Amino acid sequence: MLAAGGIVGALVASWCCVLPLALVTLGVGGAWMNRLTALAPYKWYVLIGPTVLLGIGVWHTYWRPARACEPGSVCAVPASRQFTKAALWAGAGLVALSASVDLWAPLFW
Repeated sequence: MLAAGGIVGALVASWCCVLPLALVTLGVGGAWMNRLTALAPYKWYVLIGPTVLLGIGVWHTYWRPARACEPGSVCAVPASRQFTKAALWAGAGLVALSASVDLWAPLFW
C-alpha cells in the first residue's frame, strides 16, 4: 500500500509539469493546457507526501525486522516481496522524474 501511495502521489505531483509536456509531445495542444501549469507552485508540497510514503515503504521492505510468516500467506510468497521492491523503485523513479522536471523539460521545448 505504501508503494502504491508513493506512485499515485508521484503521478499527481507530475501533473503540473510532465503531463503538459507529454501531451505536447503527442501533438495535443490548446489554450486549456495552460491551466495545467497552475499547480506548479505547489509541486514541492505535493512531492513531500510520496517521498514520505516511499521512505516508510523502503524501511518496511529493507530494514524492518522480519516477522514470521504463516504458510500460504502473502508474505510467504517470494514473488510478492519482489513486486513490492519493484513498485518502490518505480515510485522512487517517478518522484525523481517529477522533482527534476525543471532540469530536463527545456530540452524538449
